[in-house]
Amino acid sequence: MTEATAGPALVVGLGNPGSEYERTRHNVGFMVADVLAERVGGRFTVHKKSGADLLEARLDGRKVLLAKPRTYMNLSGRPVAALAKFFSVPATEVIVIHDELDLPFGAIRLKRGGGEGGHNGLRSISQALTTKDYLRVRFGIGRPPGRQDPADYVLKPFSAPERKEVPVIVEQTADAVELLLRVGLETAQNQVH
Repeated sequence: MTEATAGPALVVGLGNPGSEYERTRHNVGFMVADVLAERVGGRFTVHKKSGADLLEARLDGRKVLLAKPRTYMNLSGRPVAALAKFFSVPATEVIVIHDELDLPFGAIRLKRGGGEGGHNGLRSISQALTTKDYLRVRFGIGRPPGRQDPADYVLKPFSAPERKEVPVIVEQTADAVELLLRVGLETAQNQVH
């Protein structure tokens, strides 16, 4: 698809609603979505038909729908599918920003499709879209220390040393999303990885 003919892209930051989750590892998708919203000078509003916070913007001349589901992570699929349907965005043009246990802290990776790796938000989206063929922007959070349960680990705030780096990595992840929108997956992967 050339830029001139490119339809809208749906960029979804995953997280959990509520102040108790704001600074947790599971909410990096929300953090990146907030940075992208700041960059376009927009504000999220409630999109009642989907149950998501939504911002419509243009990035490099392309219409972008930036969303944060208002549901808990494991129910993210319903609002994502509702937005995709409402705005006629094919699954191949959906970009999901999420935390990734299988990447070291601070690593950023781009991919299309694949498994969910135990990530309930991705599982919910794959089920609701009836495909895994959407784009993912993976924000590495690393594995939990010792025998800590991964489900507990993702809901904990970043460690003190990590907290110092998180704002920079969030900005870099937002850069990766913009690059992906601008040049496509393969070229973006070559520059980000």
